[in-house]
Amino acid sequence: MAPALTSLLLVLGAFLVMEPVTAATHRWVMHGIGERLHRSHHRQLATRWEANDAYPVMFAAVVCLGLWVGFNQPGWAGLVPVGVGVTLYGLAYAMVHDVYIHGRLGVFGQRRFRVLDHLAAAHRIHHLYNGAPFGMLLPVVPRELRERAAGTERDPLRREPRRQRVAATPRT
Repeated sequence: MAPALTSLLLVLGAFLVMEPVTAATHRWVMHGIGERLHRSHHRQLATRWEANDAYPVMFAAVVCLGLWVGFNQPGWAGLVPVGVGVTLYGLAYAMVHDVYIHGRLGVFGQRRFRVLDHLAAAHRIHHLYNGAPFGMLLPVVPRELRERAAGTERDPLRREPRRQRVAATPRT
């Protein structure tokens, strides 16, 4: 197989594998041993930054280490396309979760996109019950939670404008 095709397959494979890895990390680390940091994400904050923001920094450090090894250690070059795939997933995750769903950068304003609204609804269920779904780009919402959420005042499946975070200081 041509080296370029192999690299492309590694990028794609790493991107796809990141969804179950992310769901498992979210479930057993962020809602497990690392819940102290992640708890800030499930609360309305008065600041732009939250303790949970340490997670992407830690994950990026691991990817940077893998890229360094891939570039500098003979026989480990396959880590470079894997690192690219993981980085692309991280970018997609940040754009969907932080920018679109939570409106952290104010990029989308009130514009809505149906496919992203589906992901936002699943994420609202996660915040409503502090449980499944733990994945982001392909969330698996248990039927019981979908039905339970549909009967609440804060129905996550109802299309509504995103809630903006409270700014620490008024913007002028």
